Amino acid sequence: MTLLKAFWPTTLAAACAPFCGIGLARFGYVPLFPALVAAGWVDGAGAGMLGAANMSGYLIGVLGARALAGRIGTARTLDLGMALVALSFALCGVNGGLWWLMPWRLLAGVAGGLLMGLAGPATQASVAPERRGLAGGVVIGGVGAGVATAAVLVPLLVGQGVAWAWYGLAALVLGLWGFAHVRWPGAPVAEAGQARPRVGLMVLAYGLSGGGLVPPMIYMADLAVRGRGLPLAWASGVWLLFGLGGLAGTLSSGTAADRLGGARSYRLWLALQVVALALCLPGAVWLLVPAAVLSGFAAMGVTAVVLALARERAGAAAGAVWARTTACFAVIQAVVAFGLAELFARSGESHLAVFAVGLVLSLAALAVNLADRK
Repeated sequence: MTLLKAFWPTTLAAACAPFCGIGLARFGYVPLFPALVAAGWVDGAGAGMLGAANMSGYLIGVLGARALAGRIGTARTLDLGMALVALSFALCGVNGGLWWLMPWRLLAGVAGGLLMGLAGPATQASVAPERRGLAGGVVIGGVGAGVATAAVLVPLLVGQGVAWAWYGLAALVLGLWGFAHVRWPGAPVAEAGQARPRVGLMVLAYGLSGGGLVPPMIYMADLAVRGRGLPLAWASGVWLLFGLGGLAGTLSSGTAADRLGGARSYRLWLALQVVALALCLPGAVWLLVPAAVLSGFAAMGVTAVVLALARERAGAAAGAVWARTTACFAVIQAVVAFGLAELFARSGESHLAVFAVGLVLSLAALAVNLADRK
């Protein structure tokens, strides 16, 4: 009973970090994408650039997370990340155009990198070994819960104006920060035993997977509205399916990692990602339903699986391996995001073009993973 009480408060508090830093700060932007364009705050290409800026900031946060935690502690770094998320949302509530919004979306990405880089490894280091897969699934499940929350909340707030959507998200982050602040996992991320396991192909596959996930992570709601001609309200419905799929993917991935092992689970989730991207290419509107669910299931579940696999392969050095893994993910995502924003603009805002690139990168990730079977 003591272990149960210690496990859930710590794990749920840690789940608030990716809930806010990724589920809201990154994915909460997706249902806002068509609303920003419709309200004239930015055009379609500019909205894509804002998504890319967030992914670039994520790289900065991931690269600096462990060093900053080593100086001021894990809990204080997590507090800083939550504060930056709330601040970025508040500043985005001012309609200053693309170049005003760009640095604050970058700041939101930095915060997301800090939170994502620390919450999972610190939680796994704080719980019993036999519960680490479950803990990783619950923590990363915060992303799916954040996506689903944003899918419901953003349309209600946008009805009062785009600025109110930003302010409402800021208020939600402050409330969750208040809950998590006294319950953060206290384990240091810089762990003893810095062995150097052979994880190069695992890291590369995860990075390519991240690149393949850029189209649904930025353009899924816009695909529903401007690509398939659905009403704006339906975009939030599609994004809600993405979030619910993500929540299911993360929770089931923790169980799968505990039972099947990280390597087999990793391969399964990458295969599902390929199917999800392929379903986005045909023009049939009904395919958006399975595409959205599977995209979310794969996008968030694969992160929990890789977190578990890093612990399996690296042991005490899992924190360092996770930092390398998330950094590769962030680098490739940032490069692909800016590249797709340019492709989107030059192709006459063709969703087919950007999702086709996502499918190619997803297939490459699966191929690298199969080469890593040994």
